[in-house]
Amino acid sequence: MMSEKIGVVLLNLGGPDSLEAVEPFLFNLFSDPDIIDFPGSFLLRNRLAKLISTRRAPMVVEQYRKIGGKSPLKDHTLRQAEMLEQRLNERFPAKVYAAMRYWKPSTDEALDAIELDGIKKIILLPLYPQYSKATTVSSVKEWDKRLSERGLTGDLDVQMIESYYDFPRYIDAFIERVDEGLTRFPEERRGDVHLVFSAHGTPMKLVRQGDPYSGHIKETVGAILASGGYEQDHSLCYQSKVGPMKWLTPSTPDMVKDLASKGVTDMLIVPVAFASDHLETLFELGIEYRRVAMAAGVQQYEVTTGLNDSPTFIDALAQLVFKELGAGEKASEAAGS
Repeated sequence: MMSEKIGVVLLNLGGPDSLEAVEPFLFNLFSDPDIIDFPGSFLLRNRLAKLISTRRAPMVVEQYRKIGGKSPLKDHTLRQAEMLEQRLNERFPAKVYAAMRYWKPSTDEALDAIELDGIKKIILLPLYPQYSKATTVSSVKEWDKRLSERGLTGDLDVQMIESYYDFPRYIDAFIERVDEGLTRFPEERRGDVHLVFSAHGTPMKLVRQGDPYSGHIKETVGAILASGGYEQDHSLCYQSKVGPMKWLTPSTPDMVKDLASKGVTDMLIVPVAFASDHLETLFELGIEYRRVAMAAGVQQYEVTTGLNDSPTFIDALAQLVFKELGAGEKASEAAGS
């Protein structure tokens, strides 16, 4: 049994916690060199971020207004942190923190709390199951930068769980959500429901640079289908494209229209790249693409619930931490499962 208290930091993107926070949140997002990246962009980045955030804010404010006036991401992440902390403390002393890349609680706030608590051993646990430069790398760069600014780089023992896109317990959590989604359809039609796996897109430029994200997504989908034993037809598509660059295709709205044109009347949308519900699941998938589907003749369109406070998902996160620490039988179970 470990006596030293372990700190686990959940890394996430964050989201505006009020309508007033939308524009500064967007500015933070578009100021990130891993988001706006082209030759010479460092000279223009802040001005460009200001321009994009100012122009996009009114539209995005309306989207947030339609899902309750804020992003639920902070609430979900803090709940996940609370549940994971309880779970870890069954085995050893642990404290779980949240560090949001583009909003609050920020990486600085997480480090303030870690310093106050006197914790020296840290595990970084991204809430991005699939590894990408645009998410995982960006959050870790921010962590390293803030750590360096505080002169703490050599003081903390930091380990990182890079990805868990095919981790069995994580896949189990998704299967529970898909199974629940299928129960919303009449029993006699469930076998004909088309499973539409929708992932957040990335620019093709990242794929060409060797970013593993799109490959990880395909592995997650394959693992869900195999472990869940689903025999329904399925498709994989990508959402949330921003700007004129070429992104991963097919796009989710195009896929929805294409399937409808081929006579698909029942669709279960599975947001496969997200650990929690937020704007992309609640507005884009839940409202915007639902409208597209209904206009195209789809009879029933459902979106699975995010992993959110799923006990199975929290158990997956706990097993990942146990495995990283080599903490007894749970670690060997996780490694062998």
